[in-house]
Amino acid sequence: MAKFGGFPGMGGNMNQLLRQAQKMQSDMMKTQEEIEAKEFETTSGGGAVTVTMNGKKVLKAIKIKPEVVDPNDVEMLEDLILTAINEGTKHAEELVEAEMRRYNVPGGLNGLL
Repeated sequence: MAKFGGFPGMGGNMNQLLRQAQKMQSDMMKTQEEIEAKEFETTSGGGAVTVTMNGKKVLKAIKIKPEVVDPNDVEMLEDLILTAINEGTKHAEELVEAEMRRYNVPGGLNGLL
């Protein structure tokens, strides 16, 4: 028969396992908050367009150098903006994946973070 607080065939203590799971959950939530608070910049066109995003993939700012604003070539400016935003999103996803890898959670809980 198992000791109180354990399961037959398990050498560990269930209360200890629950404490470890709660600590891991707390640590993961703290890491998530830290990720969300981080801001970073990405650029495209050799710095012609700069976007600032946070770890939640929220676009915070867009800076466009005046010399790339050509009314006859709006498509190029659109492409530069899209490229910078996509790079920022990719960077945020890589950040989440790298941070959550510490908890052996691939991809930040499949987008839950």
